[in-house]
Amino acid sequence: MAGRLTREQSRARTRELLLESAGLLFAERGVNGTSVEQIVERAGFSRGAFYGNFADKHDLVRALLRRRTEHELAEVRELGNADGDGYAALRRWNRDRAEHLEDWLALRLELLLHALRHPEARPALAEREELARAAHEDALRSLFAEHGAEPPADPARLALIVHALEDGLLLQRMLAPDGIPADVVVDAVALLTRSWMPPVEH
Repeated sequence: MAGRLTREQSRARTRELLLESAGLLFAERGVNGTSVEQIVERAGFSRGAFYGNFADKHDLVRALLRRRTEHELAEVRELGNADGDGYAALRRWNRDRAEHLEDWLALRLELLLHALRHPEARPALAEREELARAAHEDALRSLFAEHGAEPPADPARLALIVHALEDGLLLQRMLAPDGIPADVVVDAVALLTRSWMPPVEH
């Protein structure tokens, strides 16, 4: 029958809906405050569907981290492939993200708290952060190469600084949205990277 999902497609769809349901509930109630029963009820499935896709809630948290990280990185890489001004595209992306900043931060902080309380979950979160830093490192290496400049320190260490700056600015933006622009991260990173470039000779 035309349009009918294969077994693999149906399972992938079920898994995706469970991850979406979990992400919403974790942001609303916290990871510890969300049960498997609540996740499957929100998604419209049974416990059997959950355990057919995940070993337990910790396994789902790891999968959610991977999914969100891959999604964000794909979006940012797509910006780099777009025609036109890359900074303008990055500004638009940050402004769009600012519209859902509270939900994004709520989930991110809940996952951090989960890793704090459950050491076995920390490697998955560390992997997520490593992927984000690697994306920053690639961008910085390209920037220095474009300007024919030597980085002032290991690009991996510079990427760590940029990533930490981004996290801190997003928290500040959430607390004071009227005084901090949605694209503040773009301006701050541009300012920082300019300071790492050699002075222009006249």
